[in-house]
Amino acid sequence: MSVTYNLHTDELTDNVMESIKAAFQDSKSIGITVSESMDETEYLMATKANREHLESSLRDLEEGKGITFTIEEFQKKYGNERNNF
Repeated sequence: MSVTYNLHTDELTDNVMESIKAAFQDSKSIGITVSESMDETEYLMATKANREHLESSLRDLEEGKGITFTIEEFQKKYGNERNNF
């Protein structure tokens, strides 16, 4: 089993350790790796191709080429479940 915790350093509390213990209570040995992670914007802008695609999409929106819809219209077309899109 694998669990990923994404949190800020000020969120590192005893409750986090208790949560880890509860998730792996039947395990005899676990490994913990700590690394810095990018925020969403940094991640999305990290590659040239992704950055260019996002910039192109923003230009399209600014030029009125975007598509607008209500949440109800979106749900009717794509379904109500989050993992459908």
